[in-house]
Amino acid sequence: MPQPDTAGPRSEVVVVTGASAGVGRAVVREFARDGARIGLVARGRDGLEGARREVEDLGGRALVLPLDVADAGAVERAADAIERDLGPIDVWVNCAMASVFSPVARMTAEDYRRVTEVTYLGYVYGTLAALRRMLPRDRGVVVQVGSALAYRGIPLQSAYCGAKHAIQGFTESLRCELIHDGSNVKVTMVQLPAVNTPQFDWSKSRMPRKAQPVPPIYQPEVPARAIHYAAHHYRREWNVGLMTDVVIAGNAVAPGLGDRYLARTGFGSQMTDEPEDPDRPNNLYEPLPGDRGAHGRFDDRARPASRQWWVTKNRGWLALAGAGLVGAALLSARARRG
Repeated sequence: MPQPDTAGPRSEVVVVTGASAGVGRAVVREFARDGARIGLVARGRDGLEGARREVEDLGGRALVLPLDVADAGAVERAADAIERDLGPIDVWVNCAMASVFSPVARMTAEDYRRVTEVTYLGYVYGTLAALRRMLPRDRGVVVQVGSALAYRGIPLQSAYCGAKHAIQGFTESLRCELIHDGSNVKVTMVQLPAVNTPQFDWSKSRMPRKAQPVPPIYQPEVPARAIHYAAHHYRREWNVGLMTDVVIAGNAVAPGLGDRYLARTGFGSQMTDEPEDPDRPNNLYEPLPGDRGAHGRFDDRARPASRQWWVTKNRGWLALAGAGLVGAALLSARARRG
C-alpha cells in the first residue's frame, strides 16, 4: 500500500470534488502549481485522468477517485484513501454540481432530488468527511464553491438555486459551531459569477434554445485563483466578479425589483440563438464520456481577469490607504487654516 512521503517539508494535501471539468478542473491546476497532492473526485474517469496528467505535468501528485458525491459512503471511503495515500487533508474544496435548465412547471420530483443530492448533499457529505479528519487535528480549511445564486434565485434554474441557497445556510450554521467550539478548522464560501464551463452543454435542459451563462462571463481560471487564495487567506465569505457584488447587494436592498427585472430578462439572457436538441445526452444521472476540460464554448466572450477580485482581495490595504489620504488632506487643510 503506498504511504505518504515523510522526507522534507510536507506538500499540501487537497481534495477537490467536481475535479474532472469546469471550475473544479481549473482549481486542480491552481493547487498543482504549488506541488500539492490532490485527491481528484468526480464521476467521469476520462476527465479525472486528464486532470491527473495535468497535475503531474505541473509538479504535483494526484489520486484519481471516480465516485458520485451523492453517495456518502463513497465520499467517506475516498477520504480514507486520500489520507492513506497522500497524507492528512489540509484543504477540502466542494465544487461538484449538477443542474437542470427548465421552468419549474416542467420539472420532475426526480430532477429536484438528483440536483439536490449532488449539488447540496454532496457538499454536506464532503464537509462531514473533512471534519471527521480535521477536527481531531484542530486544523484544516473547507472551501464551499458557491454562487451569486446562493442569494438570488433566477428563473429556469430553480433546482440549482435551491441547492446553492441550502449550502449557504448549512455553511453559516457550521461556521457558528466552529466559532463556539474555539476550533481552528475554518470554513469559507466563495460566491462565483457566470463562468465559461462545459456545464451548459452537458446539463439537462428543457429550454428551446441552447443555454448560456448570464453575461458578463469569466474564464474558469478567475474563480480558481480566488478559491486557491481563499483556502490560504481566511475570510468568512468571498465574492468574485462585480456582478456577484451587485446581485447580492441588490437582492438585500430591493428583492422585489430583482423579481420583476429577472421576469423580463432572465429567460432570454440564459439562452443563445441556437436551437437546443431535446434528445442530446446529459450528465444528470451518468457521466458523459470524454475529457471536457475546464472551458466551455464561450472563450470568445469570457473575461480572463476581474478587477473587482483585485479590489476585494486587497480591501484592507485599500482602506488603510484611503484613511491615510483622508488624514493627510485634513492635516493639510488644518495647516492652511493655521
